Amino acid sequence: MDLSWPETPLKRFIFLVLAPITFPLSITLPDVRKPSWRAWFVVTFIGSVLWIALFSYLMVWWANTIGETFGIPTEIMGLTILAAGTSIPDLITSVIVARKGLGDMAVSSSIGSNLFDICVGLPIPWMLYFIAALFRVSKGAFPTVAVISNGLICSVGMLFVMLIFLVVAIALSKWRMDKIFGLVMVVSYLGFCVFSVFLETGQIVCPLRISSELC
Repeated sequence: MDLSWPETPLKRFIFLVLAPITFPLSITLPDVRKPSWRAWFVVTFIGSVLWIALFSYLMVWWANTIGETFGIPTEIMGLTILAAGTSIPDLITSVIVARKGLGDMAVSSSIGSNLFDICVGLPIPWMLYFIAALFRVSKGAFPTVAVISNGLICSVGMLFVMLIFLVVAIALSKWRMDKIFGLVMVVSYLGFCVFSVFLETGQIVCPLRISSELC
């Protein structure tokens, strides 16, 4: 990792913005790109996972604080700030593999990462919470987590519709992705965000609503 002072003003600005991240990483993680440190790849991998966990915790904490300060619901913060923050690594990965001509891998990575988040990222923390809570509650009581959302089911349904639209659009483009296709997908994502925000704020009423009162 090159930590030398850049020459251009723009690169210097980027260097200062990323310094709180790059400096701790450069100090704590062995650079396995160097031949002398290649045997330490396990340490680098585990350390990277720990740093990602720490940065994720800080991102959620700060996003929640910003939402409470400006009166923004947590659902909207999750749909916008947290969603964008957690998707940046997927974006970088997709760009790298797409430039190498591996477009199918880029699409598969984007879809697979979302499935991993839903099927693994959500259940494991809940499962750990349940296991820890079982030792604190009285006998016969089972801990639960209330999911309260004004438009969760409609948002998930629209997500499936967008997934189908993605496959159909790629097929109509003869399995080639160009700038127009990318622009259409960006506009579709913005439309999904606006629709989800309207659902959570009550501007649009979803006929299927999840509430703790039903539990």
